Amino acid sequence: MPSVTDIDAIAAWPHPIVRNLRITQAYHELARAVVDAVGPGANWCTFATWASKQAGQTIRGDDLGRKIEDVFADVEAVQLIVARARGARRAFGRWVDGDKVARALRDACAPLSIVARVADAVARGNKKVFEEIGREFARFLEGAPLDAFCDGLRAGDPPDGQRLLAAAFRGYHHARSLTDPRPRAERMLLANLQIGFHEQTRLQPEIAESLDTCVPDPASVKRRLIEALLSGSEHALAQRLAREDRAGGLLDDVSARVVERLRARVRAVVTEELMTLALPGGTLRLGRDVVGTFPESLVTLADPELTEFLRAVDRTPNTPLGSGADDWADLFDRMHFIADLFRTRQQDATLVTPPFAADQLRAIAEGRTPDGSL
Repeated sequence: MPSVTDIDAIAAWPHPIVRNLRITQAYHELARAVVDAVGPGANWCTFATWASKQAGQTIRGDDLGRKIEDVFADVEAVQLIVARARGARRAFGRWVDGDKVARALRDACAPLSIVARVADAVARGNKKVFEEIGREFARFLEGAPLDAFCDGLRAGDPPDGQRLLAAAFRGYHHARSLTDPRPRAERMLLANLQIGFHEQTRLQPEIAESLDTCVPDPASVKRRLIEALLSGSEHALAQRLAREDRAGGLLDDVSARVVERLRARVRAVVTEELMTLALPGGTLRLGRDVVGTFPESLVTLADPELTEFLRAVDRTPNTPLGSGADDWADLFDRMHFIADLFRTRQQDATLVTPPFAADQLRAIAEGRTPDGSL
C-alpha cells in the first residue's frame, strides 16, 4: 500500500510520462488496499486506475499525434485550402504550388505542438488529482480516527473545499460495517460518485484547456501563406501585396476559413481521444451510452442520499440509456456518464486486473518507460 510519503514522491516526479505510469500503478495498489480495508466492490481508485492509464496514452501522444497528423494530410482539406489560396493567383501574378501551400499551412499550425499542449494539460490534471485525492486515500488507509482524518480536510464545496471528500470517506467507513449487500453497495456507489464529482470539478480547467487547444490565429496562417506564395527576393512585394485590399483581404478570408475548418477538425480528434476509456472488459466511447446493466444490488435504490445525488447528475435515472456525453467539456455531461459507468461496473471483477506486467513494473520502478503496449 502506498504511504503518504510515497504519494508525495510520485506526484513530485519530474517526468510526466513515468509519473503517470507510477500514478496508475499507485491507484491500483490503493484500490486493492481499500478492498482489504472496506470490503469488496469497486471503489473510486479502481476506476481511477484505468482513467489514469488512458490519460497516459494522451500524455505519451501514442495515438493523438498520428490522428492530428492525419488531419493535415487529409486530401479533401488540403485541396480546399489550395483552391482558396489559388484564388490569390491573380493578385500575386504567379502560379501557386499546392504542395508548398500545404507545407506552409502545416508549419503554421504545428500539429506536434498541438499534441504537446494537449499532453501537458492532461499530465497536469493527472498530477493534480493524484496529489490531492490519492494522498487522502493513503492517509485514510493509515487508520487515523475518522473524525481526526476528516478534520484534516477543507470545509466547503469543490474546487477549493473538500466537503465531498469528507462525506465519501465517511461513507467508505460506514460501508465497512454493513453486511447487507444492498445498502453496502449503495453506500459505496455514493462515496465513489462524491469523489468523482469533486475530481471532475477540480479537472474542469485542464479538460477545457485540452479541448480548446487548436491551430493558431489566422494572422499566423496568413504570414505563412504569404511566404509560400512569394519568397526570397519577392519578400518585399509579398509584404506590399499583403497590405493591399485585393491580396490582403483575400488572404485574410483564406486564412480565416482554413483556421475555422482545422480548428473544428482538431477539436474533434482531441475530443475523441479524451472520450475514450479502455477497461479490461473492453473500450468505452464516452460519447455513446454506457453499455451494461446495473448489478442486482443497485437495480432499485433505497438510500435517500444516493437517490438525491443521482437526481442532480443523472438526467435519465435508473437506466444507462442517454448517458453518452455530448460535450466532454461540460461537467454535468461528464457526471451523467460517470454515474452510470460507476453503477454498472461496481461489481466488475475484471477492474482489479493489474494495469502493467511484471517486467513493465520493473522498468517503471527504474524510472524508465517500459517496452511494449501500455
